[in-house]
Amino acid sequence: MSNIPENTVYGGPKPQNTEQRVTLAHLKQKHKKGIPITMVTAYDYPSAVHLDTAGIDICLVGDSAAMVVHGYDTTLPITLDEMLVHCRAVARGANRPLLVGDLPFGTYESSSQQAVDSAVRILKEGGMDAIKLEGASPSRITAAKAIVEAGIAVIGHVGLTPQAISVLGGFRPQGRNISSAVKVVETALALQEAGCFAVVLECVPAPVAAAATSILGIPTIGIGAGPYCSGQVLVYHDLLGMLRHPHHAKVTPKFCKQYAHVGDVINKALVEYKDEVTSGSFPGPDHSPYKISASEVWWFLG
Repeated sequence: MSNIPENTVYGGPKPQNTEQRVTLAHLKQKHKKGIPITMVTAYDYPSAVHLDTAGIDICLVGDSAAMVVHGYDTTLPITLDEMLVHCRAVARGANRPLLVGDLPFGTYESSSQQAVDSAVRILKEGGMDAIKLEGASPSRITAAKAIVEAGIAVIGHVGLTPQAISVLGGFRPQGRNISSAVKVVETALALQEAGCFAVVLECVPAPVAAAATSILGIPTIGIGAGPYCSGQVLVYHDLLGMLRHPHHAKVTPKFCKQYAHVGDVINKALVEYKDEVTSGSFPGPDHSPYKISASEVWWFLG
């Protein structure tokens, strides 16, 4: 039996998981014990609720929203104001995970002051617990250090750094030769030295990720970096098989395992809905619940 009053149209959100909020201390304990850390992206209230219910450790509001939500070909166009909208929606839906907001391209490269100002907005206006930034250059490592010194927790990001595709020549794996592999490890170490509490390793060979993980004293979160990292992260839409459109096929990475084919289910449901509306079979009696007495109808029509 539903406990929603009969005159209530919408049920509203159900109470969320009341388990203790994930903190940096929890993540450090997991890392110390060798327990893998789970991270998934989320961009809105419904996806945040799903991550919360599933018990995911870290919810990343990624600038990948530019591609999987806004339909761009890269992460570059999304703005800080747009990211803040996503952050606020996620913060309302996820009570348990550590919430991390990406600093988008153009919001932290100019100066340490710009970086700190942008990070402060992610926490104050976005409701996040920490920020993530791509740190493949000295200026970005300096930005990471300034943000940490301002009292804000930071996750670094090395390897394939999507905001740097202009320099990288596209979405290209990194660490595939000696000099590139050394750079991945050295950059990760520099981010650790700057005060980052974790580092994302994206699209690097598993032995390189393993080397970085063994050298670093902070967790590594892999994405297309093999099984030897301290944890793993995937994009929500990718792991669910959410989108079935040629645009998305272009950007779905080879390393992503699809744990469901939600896009097929969505398409089937939408086609079925369209057919039932067209045929007149929806809505039927079961979905026309609001009643008026015969006498009221008589007076209304009379």
